[in-house]
Amino acid sequence: MYQERRGGSAFGAFLLGGIIGAVLGLLFSPRSGRENREMISEKAREYWDQGLDVYETGRERATEMYETASTTAAEKSDELRAKIDAARVRLKEQVADVSESARTSMGKMSNQAQEGIDTAAEKADEAVESAGDKASQAGTETAGPSGV
Repeated sequence: MYQERRGGSAFGAFLLGGIIGAVLGLLFSPRSGRENREMISEKAREYWDQGLDVYETGRERATEMYETASTTAAEKSDELRAKIDAARVRLKEQVADVSESARTSMGKMSNQAQEGIDTAAEKADEAVESAGDKASQAGTETAGPSGV
């Protein structure tokens, strides 16, 4: 519960204990101050070199990962662009096909409608002629043989 409130960890406590132990060890060591300083200086250089090695290794790995990710992203981008272009071409073809089909259907319907109109006009003309003939016959029959 104490660690939860402080946000600390076991590693932090271990590190602090190690530092305190190292300081106490130096204070009570049988070597002289000069020897202790030389030893600390050597260890500091050694740890510094190790730190630089770790840094360089990490930097190289990060660079490699970045380059790999960049290459992969570029490849995926190119693939996606190609798929989009292919879909665009397919859509254009489908729209052209549907448009042509609609034009053909409209042309057929237009021809059928024109034929229907022509047929209806012919029938209307025939009906008018027939009605005219019947009217004339009715008119002659009504006038009768007297020739009025």
